[in-house]
Amino acid sequence: MRVEGAVVSWNDQRGFGFVAPILGGRDVFVHVSALPRGTPRPRIGEVLSFEVERTPQGKRRATAVINSGRMSRAPASRRKLSGRRSAVPYVAVLVFAALLALVLLVNPELPRLVWVPATYAVLGLAAFVVYAVDKSAATGGRWRTREVTLLAVGLLGGWPGAVLAQQILRHKTRKLSFQVAFWISVILNVAALAVVGVLVIGGGA
Repeated sequence: MRVEGAVVSWNDQRGFGFVAPILGGRDVFVHVSALPRGTPRPRIGEVLSFEVERTPQGKRRATAVINSGRMSRAPASRRKLSGRRSAVPYVAVLVFAALLALVLLVNPELPRLVWVPATYAVLGLAAFVVYAVDKSAATGGRWRTREVTLLAVGLLGGWPGAVLAQQILRHKTRKLSFQVAFWISVILNVAALAVVGVLVIGGGA
């Protein structure tokens, strides 16, 4: 079954990059050897038609690639969307940090709960690093970090750092499906923290 996708990164020196399927899904690795001999190197935003196969390591890669010769409309619309830098993500992190600090300060069990902000700080830093590595891989045309890994780091508590990484690095802000899944993971994490907080406060009462 043939699939169409837009080139989202390309390393011309090493002869490979990644293609984002137009119908959605994870980016697919594409090597220049998969294109017909004599075909010009792909450009960012160019639409390719290809089939997907699995490597012996289980990775997905494009094969029987055909250059359609047209540019995807998605990058232009995405640039408009991403160009409007929203303050909402920053506000969400600040509000969460303020509420967490307030709850901890008014709680007599404060010394016993210092691990909560410490955990968020460590996981947030880890999330920022993971996003930075994936951004570097996307720019350099290397193997990417799986989206499920990015979401898992956020779900476990690293989402504040992930939010900052997304905004500062301008990474993963254009993909609507990822953003929906990401903010659902944020809600789940905050809800879980709230439940734990109620149990701790209730148990100490």
